Amino acid sequence: MQERAIKAAHGIPILILLIAVLIVTVVGFVAAIRAASAPGVIGLAILAALTALLLAGLFIVNPNEGKVLQLFGDYRGTVKDPGLRWANPFLTKKRVSLRIRNFETGKLKVNDSYGNPVDIATVVVWKVVDTAEAVFHVDDYVDYVHVQSEAALRNLATHYPYDAHSESEISLSRHTSEISAKLMVEVQDRLAKAGVQVIEARISHLAYAPEIAAAMLQRQQASAVVAARQKIVEGAVGMVEMALEQLAEKHVVELDEERRAAMVSNLLVVLCSDRHTQPVVNTGTLHN
Repeated sequence: MQERAIKAAHGIPILILLIAVLIVTVVGFVAAIRAASAPGVIGLAILAALTALLLAGLFIVNPNEGKVLQLFGDYRGTVKDPGLRWANPFLTKKRVSLRIRNFETGKLKVNDSYGNPVDIATVVVWKVVDTAEAVFHVDDYVDYVHVQSEAALRNLATHYPYDAHSESEISLSRHTSEISAKLMVEVQDRLAKAGVQVIEARISHLAYAPEIAAAMLQRQQASAVVAARQKIVEGAVGMVEMALEQLAEKHVVELDEERRAAMVSNLLVVLCSDRHTQPVVNTGTLHN
């Protein structure tokens, strides 16, 4: 069932007309009673009841709001024009807000793709774009948004690791824009049948579960140390290579293979050590 927009009559002219009819009816009713005219009294009473019934057809549509109209269970359309409106008084009128809303899930504990338990939460910004689907396709569209958003978040979190082990791998913690885009698609696929449009979906909380947080922190620290050491070694090898090349080009000293190996070893120890090395002055000859 798709939304069908309809126009309702302007309510202010009808309200003025009905009030005028009521005033005339009351005046005539009083006159009929004084004249003891039974047919006049009955007729004016029926007119007053009919006028009151017509007044029940008046309703207000606020900005960014829709009124879903039904006649004995049959969907007749949705009125979105703001202001005082009038429609058949036998129509039921259900209010549906078209404003933008946001919803934050609670912290959910799920296992990532490596099986590590993580605490994760998301914020979903959404609005109703089809009032008929929101009212008739689901029982409670607000509750439906909440439940399906949590289900989409759980499903997404199980397909990606918290932290990537390689640069090409997408992770929950490092690739926030990619994860947010995938989460938005995941949530929208689930909410489309309820007439809801997802404007934004992003992770608002992400952390390892408390029972493994300490161990994962040690692993992250170890990975950082290894990466730093790798950069240090790469730089040290380049510096040693440059030093040997310049010594050879400028003929500062001639080194055999054994002395070159010793020099390389000493330079690497100096450059790669995490503590300051103590210099030793050689007062003898090069081959001592």
